Amino acid sequence: MRHEQHEATWKQLNAHIDEWVASSKTHTSEGHVASYIPELANAPADILGICIMDSEGNTCLAGDSDFRFTLQSISKVFTLILALMDNGEDVVFSKVGMEPTGDDFNSMLKLELVEPGIPFNPLINAGAIAISSLIAGDSTDTQVERILSFFREIADNPSLTINQNVFKSESDTAHRNRSLAYFLKDNGVLDREVDDVLRVYFSHCSIEVNCTDLARMALVLAHNGVDPIRNQRLIPRRFVQIAKTFMFTCGMYNASGEFAMNVGLPAKSGVSGSILTMVPGHYGIGLVGPALNRKGNSTAGVHLLGILSQEFDWSLF
Repeated sequence: MRHEQHEATWKQLNAHIDEWVASSKTHTSEGHVASYIPELANAPADILGICIMDSEGNTCLAGDSDFRFTLQSISKVFTLILALMDNGEDVVFSKVGMEPTGDDFNSMLKLELVEPGIPFNPLINAGAIAISSLIAGDSTDTQVERILSFFREIADNPSLTINQNVFKSESDTAHRNRSLAYFLKDNGVLDREVDDVLRVYFSHCSIEVNCTDLARMALVLAHNGVDPIRNQRLIPRRFVQIAKTFMFTCGMYNASGEFAMNVGLPAKSGVSGSILTMVPGHYGIGLVGPALNRKGNSTAGVHLLGILSQEFDWSLF
């Protein structure tokens, strides 16, 4: 994107983002806040916030962009990257596959039906639990601290913390995830104890951010692992390529194909109503809208990203 084109885009974004957010915000009434993790049910259903960040760190903010939320499944992208950095591709992909499932994100169906009994990909719950077991560290505390330090570095925010109320809520109600973990343990996928692995998993899902943090993290992915603001490589390019490929194919749950058709950007959603996406080479985008559709994605957030992609021809397809 030439400098002149960027300037024109940035000017148009700032001129119209409030009206686009207002238009998309009406779609919050079509969704429902996640309640299977009780603490998430406390989020207001009618909010929508977004941050778009360019390579110089300039931000375009609109709506409820200061609202704080937990990463939930968005964290899976970055724990995958950290596991790849710790272990390399061969080890990681001996534990998880590379394919979409077509099943719900917390399904265990194919673990039993399809050989060799490893999760289909690292962005479903079973796959992310397996990935959590691969984070280097001689104790659970060390693993969690390494994850938190890595996320703080990517977000360039040393104050990121784990929301302990959400962590406890997830842990207390995680019957399906415990079943998945025990199944993985029985299949020889997990080398660590189930409770230890789940503590790591619940911890990274419960890291709390706002839209600006999320956009900053997305910006590093948009620039293939280089933080363009600090001019520093944080992630090997190959591992970002792997992560963005999974985001395209699996990042929006069972609506990933539909999102690719209508928005056309690599993205990852979380049941907090958050979405991380990017315009590769240019912008990092973080948004939150806790009201979810039947596929588990933010109703208003998906609508807003559709508007932006169409207005600026951001689709990669």
